[in-house]
Amino acid sequence: MLEIRHLKTLHALREADSLVEAAERLHLTQSALSHQFKELESQLGLSLFIRKTKPVRFTSAGLRLLQLADSLLPQMRAAERDLTRLAGGTAGRLHMAIECHSCFQWLMPTIDQFRDAWPEVELDLASGFSFAPLPALARGDLDLVVTSDPVELAGITYVPLFTYEAMLAVGNQHPLAGKPYIVPEDLAKEILITYPVERDRLDIFTRFLEPADVEPAQVRTSELTVMMMQLVASGRGVCGLPNWALHEYSSRGYVTAKRLGDKGLFATLYAGIRADMLDAPFMRDFLLTAKDTSFATLEGVSAARN
Repeated sequence: MLEIRHLKTLHALREADSLVEAAERLHLTQSALSHQFKELESQLGLSLFIRKTKPVRFTSAGLRLLQLADSLLPQMRAAERDLTRLAGGTAGRLHMAIECHSCFQWLMPTIDQFRDAWPEVELDLASGFSFAPLPALARGDLDLVVTSDPVELAGITYVPLFTYEAMLAVGNQHPLAGKPYIVPEDLAKEILITYPVERDRLDIFTRFLEPADVEPAQVRTSELTVMMMQLVASGRGVCGLPNWALHEYSSRGYVTAKRLGDKGLFATLYAGIRADMLDAPFMRDFLLTAKDTSFATLEGVSAARN
């Protein structure tokens, strides 16, 4: 018999694009997820997707069930929100800040959905580039901070949102464009373009250059990602960015994206929250919406690694 959990797992498989990552998102083992699909296919007498394909290819039966999932799952979420309101706890405050320039790409759609679902919650968003947001969170001035650099603070819990790969953008004609991957020494003679934040908040410094005791020839800053890409494309520097922020430009052939190190440089984005806010219904819903939106809109992100 078709159940809601079947629609959720099928939906997760489409978003994750592999059984392994779908299992991670659903907090199941891969074997348990495979068994669930085989059980459903046996009941229906139909295959739902073609094994060992990437991206995952769904059969006509699988696509029909995905249509049902797209229609039904949002309705269920909306009903659950309504029931939560009936049970109380609808009002509150969610003041947040972000330590990531490129996070606006997925955070703004999340906020739009949240405003519609929780109109009674006072919502405010500030950039964390001109002040220290984590101490403000600990003081109670903020309720949530999006960061890739969690700092242990009393009363603060960090909820992982997703894992991403930090990469280097270089011009298509740049000598580094032909290398299989970048090593720290490659940047010793380069102009490195970054956002205007302290270097101890930039992965390319803290986790790539500084451990190798390498300093770029020059550091140049820019507020806007598109301006950074223009500088890179015109050969006036290289730039480290999350893979999802680079994808829009590299996929169109505007710049070339290169891996940092032979195994890549991976990081996790977190939501820092005061412990007393964790159980607030609107906070739980915001975190779930943020994860759903990021997986649906960002290229190259995955379930947070332990």
